[in-house]
Amino acid sequence: MSFVSARSQIEPFRVMQILAAAQAKPNAIAMCVGQPATGAPQAVVTHAQKCLAEHTLGYTPTLGIPELRECIAQWHRNTYGSDTQANNIVITTGSSGGFVALFLAALEAGDTIAMTRPGYPAYRNALHALGVKIMEVPCGPETRFQPTVEILDSLETIPRALIVTSPDNPTGTIIEPQELQRIAQWCEAKGCLLISDEIYHGISYGRECATARNFSDRAVVVGSLSKYFSMTGWRLGWLIVPEYLIEPLENLEANLALCPPAISQYAALASFSEEALAEVRGHVERYAASRSLLLKRLPQLGLGKFAPPDGGFYLYVDVSHLTDNSEIWCRELLDATGVAFAPGIDFDPVNGHQYVRISFCVAPELIEEACTRLAEVL
Repeated sequence: MSFVSARSQIEPFRVMQILAAAQAKPNAIAMCVGQPATGAPQAVVTHAQKCLAEHTLGYTPTLGIPELRECIAQWHRNTYGSDTQANNIVITTGSSGGFVALFLAALEAGDTIAMTRPGYPAYRNALHALGVKIMEVPCGPETRFQPTVEILDSLETIPRALIVTSPDNPTGTIIEPQELQRIAQWCEAKGCLLISDEIYHGISYGRECATARNFSDRAVVVGSLSKYFSMTGWRLGWLIVPEYLIEPLENLEANLALCPPAISQYAALASFSEEALAEVRGHVERYAASRSLLLKRLPQLGLGKFAPPDGGFYLYVDVSHLTDNSEIWCRELLDATGVAFAPGIDFDPVNGHQYVRISFCVAPELIEEACTRLAEVL
């Protein structure tokens, strides 16, 4: 007899599967995962070492240490001119843990949530496990793979919540501030919870990233140290939420996780220092160089059809002229070249078999080497 729940029968996260295959292959170049090649800023590492010596690092307050909640609120105010206060902040075990807690706090099993297609697969898979119905909102090149109020107006029913991601994963596109404002106003008018995934903020190439909290104090914003701050393995994220969600989230988090990782919280206090921010701004400059290199080289390799990479570190590339099964194609490409791309089927269960996602947060010299290898087989 086996004990396997129906809720566990969800799609795999194929990005992690192909990453594991790449890690098992000598000299592989992993351009399949959104993990900066750089580590935490030196100021963070130094402060972490100090904290290890000075703190017992036991359980912290469930919502996060007060000084970090205030630090994030101040950073948000300074960055966006928002009215974010420390009591709006919930520190979580990565943004992933934050999403699960938020879904539990705001949605019932059987509720409907809208998300764009293509979109981040972990939203879809976690929501399926929680029994939430997903309303996919197809978005294509005509809207830069982002939702618009006109698209939302065409929905047959009003969802209880809507997830938007800007800069987007997998496409790298950014919602224009004016459109994000219209979406926030639409959600308020329709009684729909707006969930704005802003974990790639700070990484953009000439376009402005706006926060949903500037347009609606009812919106929920999700942030993270993983991308811009280059701290993926530290597993620290945050939610900026209306006051009514604080107590439900605190009760849930106390039972689900007790508290976020203590060392990560104390170390994170240094991530908002000018020294650390100067270092991560340098990372963005390298991403920009890698992006420029790919924008030049991919068309030469016959991979010239992709979404405009406004921010983040992804390109969502149409490979329909090469394959009708991007999952198999990615594995064959890894075997032939040692270069790992993510199959688009992860992000779009309908049309993703014709797309791949390419991550360019690796060093520019590895981008050059990957293109050289690809040229031999494409």
